Amino acid sequence: MKALFDTVSQTCSRKVTHTYSTSFSLATKMLAPSIRQDIYNIYGFVRFADEIVDSFHEYDKELLFDKFQKDLDLALQHRISLNPILNAFQHTVHQYQIDEALIHAFMKSMRLDLSKSIYKTEEEYKEYIYGSADVVGLMCLKVFVKGDSEKYDELKEAAMHLGSAFQKVNFLRDLKADFEGLNRTYFPNTNLAELDELSKQQIIDEIEEDFQKGYEGILKLPAEAKFGVFMAYRYYKRLLKKLHKTPALEIKNTRIRVPNYEKFGLLTRSYVKYHLNLVR
Repeated sequence: MKALFDTVSQTCSRKVTHTYSTSFSLATKMLAPSIRQDIYNIYGFVRFADEIVDSFHEYDKELLFDKFQKDLDLALQHRISLNPILNAFQHTVHQYQIDEALIHAFMKSMRLDLSKSIYKTEEEYKEYIYGSADVVGLMCLKVFVKGDSEKYDELKEAAMHLGSAFQKVNFLRDLKADFEGLNRTYFPNTNLAELDELSKQQIIDEIEEDFQKGYEGILKLPAEAKFGVFMAYRYYKRLLKKLHKTPALEIKNTRIRVPNYEKFGLLTRSYVKYHLNLVR
């Protein structure tokens, strides 16, 4: 009855996505059914690792992370895990032959969050973003192109830029929680205690450049994936627009968000643009 257990595992990954992120869940629903579940499986894995390092303050995070890492390794080796999230994830990894180096890079960045709080150089910053965001985009890309190596190589750079853009928007949006709550500073050469408009604009310019390069890749995605990724792109662009309009001082003191009614309005407008072939 392994098939039944696999169904339960996939249901868990889907539930995790719906519960933790309405925006990502909404975008994932716009993917074709043939690839939708595998993106849920990737998100569930990523979310659980992130939760360990960001949320479980009253527990021994390092112990939990070590256990999660060990269970992950066994799941990938034996193609099964009694942790349903890892069981669903290993299925997707093997089905699309996702490079385990991407998974190791992700886990390395997550582990850094257990001990490292300041990123002083561009090299450290880029390495962290590669592991925490770019590789997640590459895992998803493997699913989007259904394992087509040639198409994957063509879109790899764009997928990394899009992942970077999403992550940097998250950094800017979560500035208060990261800096005050978790004592983390991701942006190098930026004094977040005295964030001013010039520093904020420099960060936004960097994100806009990533978005432009990422958008070029969206246009070349297979039809099964294009609208869902376009929807995620539009959501993060809206979030960045709000951050651009928000004074630097206010960004440091509150968390900017896109209300649900705006998300659904964005979905409607994105749907119209996409189906009128205005996405080009």
